[in-house]
Amino acid sequence: MTIKAYKRRLDIKDGCVDLSHGSGGRAMSQLISGLFYEALDNKWLRRGNDQSAFEVSGGRLVMTTDGYVVSPLFFPGGNIGSLAVHGTINDVAMAGARPLFLSAGFILEEGFALADLKRIADSMGDASRAAGVPVITGDTKVVERGKADGVFITTTGVGVVPDGLDLSAEKARPEDSVILSGTIGDHGVAVMSKRQNLAFETHILSDSAPLHGLVAVMVESGGQALRVMRDPTRGGLAATLNELAQQSNVGFRIAEEAVPVKPEVAAACDLLGLDPLYVANEGKLVAIVAPEAAKKVLAAMRAHPLGRDAAIIGKVIADDHNFVQMATSFGGGRIVDWLSGEQLPRIC
Repeated sequence: MTIKAYKRRLDIKDGCVDLSHGSGGRAMSQLISGLFYEALDNKWLRRGNDQSAFEVSGGRLVMTTDGYVVSPLFFPGGNIGSLAVHGTINDVAMAGARPLFLSAGFILEEGFALADLKRIADSMGDASRAAGVPVITGDTKVVERGKADGVFITTTGVGVVPDGLDLSAEKARPEDSVILSGTIGDHGVAVMSKRQNLAFETHILSDSAPLHGLVAVMVESGGQALRVMRDPTRGGLAATLNELAQQSNVGFRIAEEAVPVKPEVAAACDLLGLDPLYVANEGKLVAIVAPEAAKKVLAAMRAHPLGRDAAIIGKVIADDHNFVQMATSFGGGRIVDWLSGEQLPRIC
């Protein structure tokens, strides 16, 4: 039966996911053909295989996998679908790679509205097409009511790293510059603003965005001067710098005044008793760059729409204790330690 025929028989407007949608029978075919194929349409998916073959040339392959369980599913500036696409593209891009393809696995809860599932799938399709990174294969499972939270998404991404480029977490060296691509905390505040027990008014949108275009201009301008890149998601900037300090056996010294934070985000964090340094981001990156190339890389970043607020926020220092130190705006200093416990659960 054609995709169009299946779509006519799938009641997306008023229907809900039921266990038959994961049974492997006609209802599952209707769901996949009438909803996911429509939303994610590309030549690989249309072949209808359980996998997709593709050609790769030049450079080394990079691969990543991730799971998305954000709550709520829909938030200002995005939803779990667009977030899954952007987050996986960014994990690939942090190797300096050009993302090529994605896969997606859906865990659906019985009773989840098909209209909401269509919104999520459509946003995934829109995000992947805008980024030029198609979702070429996937899987769908349905669990009983109460065994999930609407929908969980697992994604895998593959990309290709240019010859001669080797970014890795152990490569930070004393005197290297630390560059942040823009304001921090936007995603975490946007998600929290819609949580039932925390809801508050804010005009902040999630910063969820694919970063591979920004990474490409950084690679072009910085090349071998780039040591490592990371996207500061869960645990925020603080967790990212602490991880890199451990992995490279160095320390960091950053300046509070150099870290860009939107006033609305700072105000929301003050209201909730949070530190923006620990709040999740989904469209920002941290780059460790050799000092002689830092200004050139920064200029290239600022010329890109996703890097216009980029700033050098500090440098790598020799430190056997692997501390992240911050000079405060009051003229003092403090240690930016690891997050203790889970500050913001279900943020991505």
